[in-house]
Amino acid sequence: MNTLAAVAQIFVAAAFASIPLLRHRFGAAAKAAAVAELERQGVRPAVLEENRIRFDASGHEWWAPGSFAAASLVTAALNLAGNPLGTTLTWVFSTIAFLANILILQSQLGAVKSVRAAFRRKGDPELLSIEVPAFLKAAEGAFPAWTRTLQHVRHTVVFAGSALALTAAALA
Repeated sequence: MNTLAAVAQIFVAAAFASIPLLRHRFGAAAKAAAVAELERQGVRPAVLEENRIRFDASGHEWWAPGSFAAASLVTAALNLAGNPLGTTLTWVFSTIAFLANILILQSQLGAVKSVRAAFRRKGDPELLSIEVPAFLKAAEGAFPAWTRTLQHVRHTVVFAGSALALTAAALA
């Protein structure tokens, strides 16, 4: 059962690692598209930098999924080695990964609402003037169409992989 948990955790790690990798690869194009949309709306593009709004894999867009990937890989290694700590960490990290993925999915499904709320919190009147749906559509459109499919696969892998690892831990 430890091997099954480890394999599931390796897939979960890969799913989380795909987030910053895609942002690193396509973030500059997303920013360029967002800047073009801001210019179309008559909003200064500099407002993005002034408010630290980014599309690349910096900050929490890297360390959060990177941390989940690293924790999953360490736990998988412990499970493959037959170390009992692997089972304990499976309970901890697989549960956290499952719950975090719910929050990620919720954030993606409510992106317009989330971005508007974030802009309100920043308190910048220029941000508040942005047509958020068009802004997000432009940025998202810079990512290849296959990344949306990958996003669905990633969610499935994290949910199923975490559930499988937890089931394997329960049977170990």
